[in-house]
Amino acid sequence: MREQIIKAIEEKKLIVIVRGIEREKLIPLAEAMYEGGIRLLEITYSANGSTPDGETADCIRTLSEHFEGRMYIGAGTVLTEGQVELTHAAGGKFIISPDTNADVIRKARELGMVSMPGALTPSEVQAAHRAGADFVKLFPVTNMGTEYVKAIRAPLSHIKLLAVGGIDVSNMQKYIAAGVSGFGIGSNIIDKKALAEGDYGKITELAKKYVEICQS
Repeated sequence: MREQIIKAIEEKKLIVIVRGIEREKLIPLAEAMYEGGIRLLEITYSANGSTPDGETADCIRTLSEHFEGRMYIGAGTVLTEGQVELTHAAGGKFIISPDTNADVIRKARELGMVSMPGALTPSEVQAAHRAGADFVKLFPVTNMGTEYVKAIRAPLSHIKLLAVGGIDVSNMQKYIAAGVSGFGIGSNIIDKKALAEGDYGKITELAKKYVEICQS
């Protein structure tokens, strides 16, 4: 399964970040994105505890069961080994973090999950890779720009990088050219106004735009 997910990330290049969405909207939202070509979703934990970890894991379970065989569901903002275990028990297939925590990486790998920790400096990127990361999330990437990505890639070309933070349709091609393996994108696809109005068709169209760029 791990290899299937790694291949899917390399081929699809796009993971949508789902943060703070009401439970009753999760399935219609995810179905709208699936219609637009999205095949990987992350449900984020609340770092400030505003949403209990158990509730987040229940959302992961709901989507994992609903989309079994059609879409890969994982967790984002994973800061603890306990959250890794909750995600695994809920059927989540991958772990994404904003930071590089060797214990979290090892726990994800121990449970057969794909590990995607966050890093920014060359030392952090290499440390994440050394701990067992399958991909390393460069975050926040647009604060540094494509030249920084190229500079990181020069000595660390053996590490698969994801670009996260400020990515949109205007800059995706530049980051692909700089050598990233994929992207994490949230509100630029999950349009808050469209979601509030129940306009899932608009979200499908936004998803299609991003998918087309990734596949072009």
